[in-house]
Amino acid sequence: MNLNIDFMAHRHLATVLSGVFLIASIVAFVWLGVNRGLDFTGGVLVELAFEEPVDPVYVRSILATNGYVDAVVQSMGSETEVQVRVPPIPGVDQSNVGDNIRSSLDEGIGATDLRRSEFVGPTVGEELTEKGGLALLVALGMVLLYIMLRFTGKFALGAVVALVHDVIIVVGLFCMFGWTFNLAELAALLAVIGYSLNDTIVVSDRIRENFRTVRRRNPVEIINLSLNQMLGRTLVTSLTTLLVLLALLLAGGEQISGFATALTIGVVIGTYSSIYVAANLLLMLNITSDDLALPQKEGSGEVV
Repeated sequence: MNLNIDFMAHRHLATVLSGVFLIASIVAFVWLGVNRGLDFTGGVLVELAFEEPVDPVYVRSILATNGYVDAVVQSMGSETEVQVRVPPIPGVDQSNVGDNIRSSLDEGIGATDLRRSEFVGPTVGEELTEKGGLALLVALGMVLLYIMLRFTGKFALGAVVALVHDVIIVVGLFCMFGWTFNLAELAALLAVIGYSLNDTIVVSDRIRENFRTVRRRNPVEIINLSLNQMLGRTLVTSLTTLLVLLALLLAGGEQISGFATALTIGVVIGTYSSIYVAANLLLMLNITSDDLALPQKEGSGEVV
């Protein structure tokens, strides 16, 4: 079935929508900041076991009444084992947090076994922050290098802008809603870069091919034709990925909910940006068939 959806008819609205989201994301990042988790801020990680099954929500309520309001409680795959992550508390000796948590739960639940208690100092947290940010910059830099080699000129610029667009919006939403950002979420952000790049390159390849082969059509028509030709592939890839992420969100528990959330947002935004950011930017840059014409051998009409 040949589709004929006029995607570019809504490009001006899409430009305004992207601009609003980008501005809101940047403002949220500057004013609210990223809610960095234990992996970046330091704190205490405690693993506990109980004789009877316990509800993590009930464990969290007991800890909150004992002063650990920001504690994160996660099931460890068993109904009798939980992991507690506690951010640094000013004025509290972090070395005793594990014993204090066990004492609090002994009184509220009973028969608590402290399996593990580790303190992550602020120095380690700062080092992880620096390395995590460096990993993100290196990934973007390598992607930029690859795009410059794979494409030239306007296509490369469109792909890079789409990538930056996706990363800023994902981080901005985490800032807006105050979601905790740990190493798992950073890994998801790197995965979003890869997913968005793949989708953008596939669409851009088809646009470039059609500009070289399709005649008697203007740039808007050629881009619409290309997007319609790739729509089936894009939707199948996005929907199958989203089904897996939905399963993780529903059944994966709190431990990977942030990872799945970041990837879900990234897949949706990445699919959108490959159409309404990368392709749209090509029209803004006034791309023509002459920009993609293959070089000819000197003294002949043969295409190299």
